[in-house]
Amino acid sequence: MKTVVLGMSGGVDSAVSAWLLKQQGYNVIALFMHNWEEVDDGCCTAEQDFEDVKRVSAKIGIPYYSVNFAAEYKERVFSYFLDEYANGRTPNPDVLCNREIKFGPFLQYAKALGADYIATGHYCGIRHDNGVHYLLKAKDQSKDQTYFLNQLSQQQLADVLFPLQNLDKSEVRKIADELGLSNAKKKDSTGICFIGERNFRSFLQNYLPNQTGKIVDINGNIVGEHIGLMYYTLGQRRGLGLGGTTESQGRWFVVDKDLKNNRLIVSHGDEEVLMSHSLVSNNVNWIPSLPAQKFTCTAKFRYRQPEQAVDVSVSDDGKVNVQFHEKQRAVTPGQFVVFYDNEKCLGGGIIDEVYK
Repeated sequence: MKTVVLGMSGGVDSAVSAWLLKQQGYNVIALFMHNWEEVDDGCCTAEQDFEDVKRVSAKIGIPYYSVNFAAEYKERVFSYFLDEYANGRTPNPDVLCNREIKFGPFLQYAKALGADYIATGHYCGIRHDNGVHYLLKAKDQSKDQTYFLNQLSQQQLADVLFPLQNLDKSEVRKIADELGLSNAKKKDSTGICFIGERNFRSFLQNYLPNQTGKIVDINGNIVGEHIGLMYYTLGQRRGLGLGGTTESQGRWFVVDKDLKNNRLIVSHGDEEVLMSHSLVSNNVNWIPSLPAQKFTCTAKFRYRQPEQAVDVSVSDDGKVNVQFHEKQRAVTPGQFVVFYDNEKCLGGGIIDEVYK
């Protein structure tokens, strides 16, 4: 009997994944990852999540363990998160968490437990063809999570199972309900895992000193004051604290950040200033390998976005130029561009430069 070590979070997706794998005849071991040290503000849910893991594992009839990767998480993911914000960019730490923790130390720990495979509750698929591993979209396109797995290597994908590949979220909830799992109706977790329900600004202030500065329009006129450039994202309209426009002019929105002069640049009305035609990523991870020096495919520039047609060209030094077939709104440095060829995720990289 093959052994599968499943990353169980306490949520319904990983719980149903464990049951599915057991039904398929695997020896399933649940492993709960503790990636963030508890704080005394009552917002970290790790303790509650582990209780859900215990209850679900008992119900399904599988052993469970807990492992602490908080030190690795702080070094490999959280430090990157802080550096990006300090440099005025908007990072996506969940992508790095998958590469650096869930398919890093977790994979190694699982092998030490005797795992033939590891598994997670991600909505995506995997195909193994003659030693080549392809990351595939899930049946439930509204839940597809290949975007967050774009940095995985061939080695990391070699012994992975994704039990939810062919299930809709509604089907997963139904299975959990029919099994009588305690977390069948548990709310999905959202946002950045280590922040939880805490106020984002208050959390970030504990690690990065905020420096107030001027808000200026695209002509350089001062229209207000910002509380720190790290708290704003391109295209943002809410929370700017600016009045002075009529309904026909529209609300103010963030256009750019001037780090050198600590200024937040805003505009209102015509959104053409937010539109870009291309980007550059300097370090793309290709799954399984670069398709060609020049090719056409689709891409996402943020998670909840329909795929967009793009032309990709790769220079000899590995720099990837991405030309959009249609202009895109608020493409943001620090986020990931992720490439697709129909159902295959081709890989992705951090957006380094955007051209308007």
